[in-house]
Amino acid sequence: MGDNSPVRTQFTNELVALTADLTQMCRITHEAAERMTAALAGADLTATYEVFALDERLQTMHGACEARTVVLLALQAPVARDLRHVVTAIQIAGELSRIGHLFSRVADQVYLSHPEPVAVAPILDPLCAMAELAAAATEQAERAVTSGRSSVVDEDAAAAMRTLNRKLHTALSNTGDPTDTAIALALAGHRLASSLEHTDRIARLIHFLDTGIPPTAQIIPDDEAAS
Repeated sequence: MGDNSPVRTQFTNELVALTADLTQMCRITHEAAERMTAALAGADLTATYEVFALDERLQTMHGACEARTVVLLALQAPVARDLRHVVTAIQIAGELSRIGHLFSRVADQVYLSHPEPVAVAPILDPLCAMAELAAAATEQAERAVTSGRSSVVDEDAAAAMRTLNRKLHTALSNTGDPTDTAIALALAGHRLASSLEHTDRIARLIHFLDTGIPPTAQIIPDDEAAS
């Protein structure tokens, strides 16, 4: 079948549309991160509802990307590069979907605490700093997806997130909050930290698309491997 066949043309068009959807998902994820940060920092109920709405959009778009992938694979047996593109795209969409879900669960804590802040300053400060790191990581993921290139791992951000998470746990231990509250806040911190694992995965997938080196074969810095 020639490269200019109608099926090949449709395949190319569907692949372009899938890439556009993925870029849009990245933008939505970054917006959700920014609104989540605002919700945490200001006990902002409007921002909280926006996080919920953005997460719903992400989940809907993830389903649409999965459906488009099925169409792509049914149209034509892709050559190696195209197959790598399709498989990587749906994996990235899955990572973005999971990040959106994490941010929505953090926003749940703001909703449950409103009109009060989620915590006192010694706890809220590291939480907000973790949210800011998560937002920066989603912005970096968006740039990687848009450009098709990635440096794979942001070691400084990962180390900073681990430090902040330890600070959060220390603050929780020192405040004497009720157990259920402490667990909920520790879980919020865990979700923020986990979001960096997903953005790191996106970076590795983009590197795979660019170079053909599978994520499992990419070098992990010593300090991250030991964490």
